Amino acid sequence: MEPGPLSEANPTGTWKDFLTLAKMGIVMSNLITTFAGFWIALQVTDANLIAHIPTAILTLLGSALVIAGGCSLNNYIDRDIDHLMERTHERPTVTGKIDANQVLWVGITLSAIGTLLLMFASLMAALLGVIGLFVYVIVYTMWLKRTHSINTVVGGISGAIPPLIGWAAVDPNLHMTAWHLFLIMFLWQPPHFLALAMKRCEEYRKAGIPMLPVVSGFKMTKRQMVVYVAALLPVSLYLYHFGTIYVIVASVLGVGWLALGISGFFMKNDIKWARLMFVYSLNYLTIMFVVMILVNH
Repeated sequence: MEPGPLSEANPTGTWKDFLTLAKMGIVMSNLITTFAGFWIALQVTDANLIAHIPTAILTLLGSALVIAGGCSLNNYIDRDIDHLMERTHERPTVTGKIDANQVLWVGITLSAIGTLLLMFASLMAALLGVIGLFVYVIVYTMWLKRTHSINTVVGGISGAIPPLIGWAAVDPNLHMTAWHLFLIMFLWQPPHFLALAMKRCEEYRKAGIPMLPVVSGFKMTKRQMVVYVAALLPVSLYLYHFGTIYVIVASVLGVGWLALGISGFFMKNDIKWARLMFVYSLNYLTIMFVVMILVNH
């Protein structure tokens, strides 16, 4: 059964369309890292799990709303270029299924409610949420995405904040381990998003977005990706105190990703390689953080 109209003012906009604007895939993947930060902080601080269940609910729901709000605002801002890209030309903001002002207010409302919920978890969690939102919406979407190829790196700050938010809900002082989770996420994002940029290079070129593959070519992009993957390996292994299973998994995944990255210098089909790197990055992130959660109990 198809979802029904949200309002009489815009009868074609459905709940499904609004979920599309919120980018639920991004929301869910970020909630995994948020929960990992929260869960590991419980173990490090010896906090009581039962007593922190309400805090966990506030943290996860607040984070989800802030991320969904940021994604909605991203859709609102990018509606002038999304029609130029195959990946985004069917977004409700492009097809007209949802009015632009509705998208703007949904983004603002979700972000505000999410921030309020995070405040009930801890003020530090809320502050980090606001910082992540500001970097993603203002610094990345409105400014750097349209002006400089460093956009992927700077935008990575917002994507690396969720585990810090989760940790701050338990321990606002942010233990060094929390910053290592942040650094893992920060180093993971450039090779992940640059792989996507390579796959969609001509679309970005058409839209006038200065992604690294567009302005510097595939050879430079591949070198940058391998550098970040190489840096990620030792950083991930610094969490050796998570135990033998974690070290083995992090080593195998890290070396495997690095080997795949280096193979890109010898493969003739750059797009096929970029596709492999993109899929590997998704599996890497999911497996790493699920293992972190499982080995910390």
